[in-house]
Amino acid sequence: MKAISMKQVHMHDEFWSKRQQLVRDVVIPYQWEVLNDRMPGAAPSHAMENFRIAAGEAEGEYAGAVFQDTDFSKWLETVGFALSLQRDEALERIADEAIDLVGRAQQPDGYLNTYFTVKKPDGKWTNLRDDHELYTAGHFIEAAVAYYRATGKRKVLDIACSLADCIAAEFGAGATQRHGYDGHPEIELALVKLYQSTGNRTYLELSKFFVDERGRQPHFFDGEQQARTESRFGQRGYDYFQSHLPVREQTTAEGHAVRAVYLYSGMADLAAEYDDRSLLDALKELWRNTTRKRMYITGGIGSSAYEERFTVDYDLPNERAYTESCAAIGLVFWANRMLQLEADGEYADVMERALYNGLLSGISLDGTKYFYVNPLEVWPSTCEHRNDMNKVKGTRQPWFACACCPPNIARLLLSLGQYMYGVNDREVYVHLYASNTFRHKIAGAELELVQQTAYPWRDKVLFSVSPDRPAEFTLALRLPAWCKNPGITVNGEPVDPASCAERGYAKITRTWQPGDKVELTLPMPVEIVRSHPALRANAGAIAVQRGPVVYCLEEADNGANLRDVTLSRNAAFSSDYDPSLLDGVVTLKTTGWRSEMPADDELYTTDVFGRRQVDLTAIPYYAWANREAGEMLVWIREQ
Repeated sequence: MKAISMKQVHMHDEFWSKRQQLVRDVVIPYQWEVLNDRMPGAAPSHAMENFRIAAGEAEGEYAGAVFQDTDFSKWLETVGFALSLQRDEALERIADEAIDLVGRAQQPDGYLNTYFTVKKPDGKWTNLRDDHELYTAGHFIEAAVAYYRATGKRKVLDIACSLADCIAAEFGAGATQRHGYDGHPEIELALVKLYQSTGNRTYLELSKFFVDERGRQPHFFDGEQQARTESRFGQRGYDYFQSHLPVREQTTAEGHAVRAVYLYSGMADLAAEYDDRSLLDALKELWRNTTRKRMYITGGIGSSAYEERFTVDYDLPNERAYTESCAAIGLVFWANRMLQLEADGEYADVMERALYNGLLSGISLDGTKYFYVNPLEVWPSTCEHRNDMNKVKGTRQPWFACACCPPNIARLLLSLGQYMYGVNDREVYVHLYASNTFRHKIAGAELELVQQTAYPWRDKVLFSVSPDRPAEFTLALRLPAWCKNPGITVNGEPVDPASCAERGYAKITRTWQPGDKVELTLPMPVEIVRSHPALRANAGAIAVQRGPVVYCLEEADNGANLRDVTLSRNAAFSSDYDPSLLDGVVTLKTTGWRSEMPADDELYTTDVFGRRQVDLTAIPYYAWANREAGEMLVWIREQ
């Protein structure tokens, strides 16, 4: 499939549009104030001050992480997406002034990184393993492409091209060049975007070089370390950096989860550009391992707080789940790219799971607080007192010293339109369901496709298919794996989904007339979900899902000690939409059981505790921790 432009999709959806509006109205200005250290209560950023110091316009010391520049880059990319959807002169003026500052901080040879310009000028390109130089460059390149596509202004793109040219001169197969790659993949996918916006094939070939070089022997990081007298991170294994093997030989998702999915996204871009079957085959193996053995029900990945990494198959603890917000976002990036390579609904199912659960849980409903870590069970007292739980928070934070997640969430929410559809010469694929208007030229006709739906709370999706002239093409509607009995009508006439189903899509091919109507029904009964028996953390437990939304119990509705609650496999649920609760959600109500509390305080006993029936209320997992602090539980013991 071909990627679509955000400008082709106009969102007017009750669920997603208000979140996009929140990003424009609250998140972008809030984060700009944070980047300029003007937000009380938020951890200092110093990001913009670093640029001023690098430009010679302020005095002081560099502050922040080695990749602090990326907080600004992701903010600027988000601004680019916002301006693609709706021009805003005031916001554009702020961004232009910031871009001017970045241009003044850039070195004459195109080099751009305030950490090395200000703090470590003699250390450039000496520690690719640890210092995130190419990662930082990649995020700025992505931001430049987004802003250029939104505004048509060349200045930011020229800065990015100058930076990429500097990198291309430094890295490559030449005898005088560095034969290496960054410890944190990101530059790979960014260079493909730059190539697609400029047509300069040097950038595409450089991306391929970085991917092909990763994991080759002799190992690049060994040579780097021998040339240095220090090694900040000691003896991390090559797998942490996804460089333990050449990428085409990797079959399991290893190491730092965000790095992994950024790398896989870049690999998918190259597989498409070069029609590289070997890369696709490797990606399919990695996809299967990630989603079948190393992914949470929420679409979260990266189970271990230690090195924010994958561990082994089925190691998915709930109360110690790390599942960084950025990792779920990276999984969406990767899933979307796999969809462009292969029209398989499995990729869209995972993308949807991560969007509604793993991504949205990372941001508060008011847009000003964030989760870096997204556990599936929380007992606040242990988070506050156990050292091995210190990464888990019971409430979202205003900002982080390492603030990769907040701007990452913002940029994905505003760019959601480009994930809704996929197209080729004769087919339009609908991957995600939300009210929007999509315009595209296909089969010689200008098509306007309008979705109307109250998804994910209601099961009907209505399509108005309006080419400006009769045109024959295929409309492919995703049949989510969670839906067992979908229904389709075209102009009121039933269409059997099974008769046209292909790899998770119902493909309806006909000569479409202006004003044709399609109705898709996706029944959403409450489902009891079980995990694979090898997933030890969930032994004897069940989860609850309705449509694409995973649910949880929260102390605000059900009291404390949620681990004691049991639920019958035959539990009957009622589902009701409450517009006044948590910005509007469907809640699920049922009955379960709790232990009767004993009269004495004996810690252990041979007595059998009685059980009493209790009313239970479940809310969407993404909406927890938006009221008073308290316990939360996704996997409930089965009665």
